[in-house]
Amino acid sequence: MDLLDDPAIERKLAGVPDWSREGDEIRRTITAPDFPTAIRIVDEIAVEAERLNHHPDIDIRWRRLHLVLSTHDAGGLTELDFSLAARIDEIAASHT
Repeated sequence: MDLLDDPAIERKLAGVPDWSREGDEIRRTITAPDFPTAIRIVDEIAVEAERLNHHPDIDIRWRRLHLVLSTHDAGGLTELDFSLAARIDEIAASHT
């Protein structure tokens, strides 16, 4: 997968406004209504990550999920990161 250049990353970020760029990663925090819902969100993200063969870093803190995306084998951000970010947004919206 090809790395995105800075202008392409900025365009892609406009489509996923809850995400922010930090170097070669994009990050988002999701606050679920409660811990069981947070786990359900992670479960749905896991299914999507397996389907795409692209796995986010997820840190679970009670009802807060901290997610990080980067295409490590490509060395930065690719289209795949933004595709999964958009899907994660849909999953989160369905639970909040």
